[in-house]
Amino acid sequence: MCGIVALLSRPSTRPVPGDAEVLAALDRAALAANGDGSLVARLDAAASSTAAADALLRGVPGVMALVRRPELAAAIVARLDALDAVLAHGDTAVDAAADGETGDVEALNAALVRLRDAVWAVRRDRLRTARAVAALAGRDAGDAALGAFTAVQQVLSSLDRLEVRGRDSAGLHVYVWGHGLDLTADPLRRLLDGRAGDRLFTNGSVRVVPAGDGARLSFVYKAAAEIGELGDNTRTLRAAMADDRLLHLALAAPTARASVLAHTRWASVGIISEPNAHPLNQEEDAGEPGPYVVAALNGDVDNHADLKATHDLHIAAPITTDAKVIPALVSRTVAGGADLAEAFRRTVASFEGSVAIGAASADAPNTVLLALRGSGQGVYVGLADDAYIVASEVYGLVEETSRYIRMDGETPNNPDVPASRGQVLVLDGDRAGTLEGIRRIAYDGTEVAVSERDVAVAEVTTRDIDRGDSPHFLLKEI
Repeated sequence: MCGIVALLSRPSTRPVPGDAEVLAALDRAALAANGDGSLVARLDAAASSTAAADALLRGVPGVMALVRRPELAAAIVARLDALDAVLAHGDTAVDAAADGETGDVEALNAALVRLRDAVWAVRRDRLRTARAVAALAGRDAGDAALGAFTAVQQVLSSLDRLEVRGRDSAGLHVYVWGHGLDLTADPLRRLLDGRAGDRLFTNGSVRVVPAGDGARLSFVYKAAAEIGELGDNTRTLRAAMADDRLLHLALAAPTARASVLAHTRWASVGIISEPNAHPLNQEEDAGEPGPYVVAALNGDVDNHADLKATHDLHIAAPITTDAKVIPALVSRTVAGGADLAEAFRRTVASFEGSVAIGAASADAPNTVLLALRGSGQGVYVGLADDAYIVASEVYGLVEETSRYIRMDGETPNNPDVPASRGQVLVLDGDRAGTLEGIRRIAYDGTEVAVSERDVAVAEVTTRDIDRGDSPHFLLKEI
């Protein structure tokens, strides 16, 4: 019922597309649709050209093109409107062919679906994303800010899609590094007042984590309400980030980088509250603070009470979710000398129950750690342009990519070793979007190679899963 989303990216390796390049692809689509040949062939050619325009507009380069040049969006809409007329003509042709051979109807339908999906993607994914990023980033945002807020928008969009069955709370965490800010000087110090001392890590909390290359900033935004509608949570998170002056200042430097970990919750352990909303950090009420870690959980850590007692975790009383043991134990294990990946593996291997987990550390802000064990949860890692998009359902990542790796929490890596059941993935943001940046480890510590054979292609699109004006998906289906 819950959902995990994360996004890791690197500076784009693809140039920002020019207006002429994008519009030429859409013009080719219109020419193909109205050219010679069979209707099926013309629709297929139009779909291919529209998909080419969609590919140009994906990711950070596409957002930059659309945000920097508003006139491009207007020109795109005009061409999409013309393609809508082509689709309407195709629908009429399908009706006319219904009395003919079935094969013609099926081929026409398939070609129409391909074109309709491509037009939808440009209009409802690319243009919508650019508008949302512009609203988050504000006027005159630099390239680094646009890149970071593109990641935030992609995560928010994924959260919305994961809330198909319900919601009570949600949280979004952002690590920012490379910001170059002097946080001890006014007015920045005043912007931190009251936000760095919230021991319950509720909405708007900030942590400053010292590092050799400058302090890392940990921002968290949370919403919790037992009564509400789908979309309420992400609207609250979006508004909080759009109004956060400190976040915008941190992302203003050309060298600023950001990574995102988020969660939508349907509470099972712990009341519905901001302190219980994920992600949570490692902070305890006693002792020296350990290495800084945040984590989110799907499923239940059935032995969390035993782990809390065994390790004498000093967790603030208002925090009653089982997820709190994850960052606390990872942090303690790192403090004990283990590297981050091994500390994470040891921690998750100690859990009983069916779980999916996402975690990140300020020591390695461009790394995300994932764990899956049991049959009740899912984790998918999408391979996008210069980015990994993590979601607990495939429909959480198809806006940006159809290619993904699915984690397997059920099959033991070694059938003779039950402890090898479950997987850990370590994602390296410096190689984001590539198989080479994914390290896979069985729960018993055995390294498991990742190859192209592990890559699957999604058969759904955002058009398939859009709920339109319906308040929830069940009503849409009815």
